[in-house]
Amino acid sequence: MLPTHHRTAAIEGQRVFYREAGPAGAPVVLLLHGFPSSSHMFRHLIPALADDYHVLAPDHIGYGQSSMPRVDEFEYTFDNLTKVTAGLLDSLGISRFSVYVHDYGAPIGWRLALDPAYEVTAIISQSGNAYMEGFAKPFWDDLFAYATTPGADTEPGARAKFTAETTRWQYENGALDKSLVSPDNWLHDQTLLDRPGNDEVQLALFRNYPTNIDGYPQLQEYFRTSQVPLLAVWGEGDEIFGPDGARAFTRDLPDAEVHLLPAGHFALETHLTAISGYIHGFLGRVLS
Repeated sequence: MLPTHHRTAAIEGQRVFYREAGPAGAPVVLLLHGFPSSSHMFRHLIPALADDYHVLAPDHIGYGQSSMPRVDEFEYTFDNLTKVTAGLLDSLGISRFSVYVHDYGAPIGWRLALDPAYEVTAIISQSGNAYMEGFAKPFWDDLFAYATTPGADTEPGARAKFTAETTRWQYENGALDKSLVSPDNWLHDQTLLDRPGNDEVQLALFRNYPTNIDGYPQLQEYFRTSQVPLLAVWGEGDEIFGPDGARAFTRDLPDAEVHLLPAGHFALETHLTAISGYIHGFLGRVLS
């Protein structure tokens, strides 16, 4: 098993933390985490892939070990999170890669895929949404209400999404055997969410989230015209991005490989072996 390196880079005036493993000349796999986690969610997947691939997993600005500037110091939008990720790739001389997207990592990955500066050779989506069918109720009701009309009436519902209770629920929802989900996950994430000022970071990104949906028509056209190889490995019990979001990929990518696992939103916690096996098989075929 190859070691994982823990590194930092100065990008766009921010400190970007990232995990890196695997041979320098191997095909690059970029892992993009979601809310409310960090590259910590990939701590077991990275060594599972690193024998064959050069694996890179950054923390987004405001998450994990990367910088968390105040909202008056940095405009928290998905465009800007993507700009920082692109800056990291450029600093490392990476322009061709496969991308694994989860939750918030998806809109960042989609923006990179649409950028002609990069060549995305394959996509792995684990609850990385690209269709309206993927939004599971009731989880999104409060968030859409807040994004549509931010204010005193809607903000409490949005704030409820980053409480300790909800963070634990995000890890455990849909997991058939919750004893497989380490409590280290939600304790780690909640400690970072509870940093002074991080609540405003999360609210800013909630308000900006509809820009991702606005980009779905262009993204789906990209799928149709490029026929980029895509593997969807989703928890069938995910109550945040439901399995219909995985099935929807086949509408524009008829050859997409879709696997629904008896798992939830953080399926890597309970089904690492299955997911890493699917990834190895998929990338072994499409990158050859």
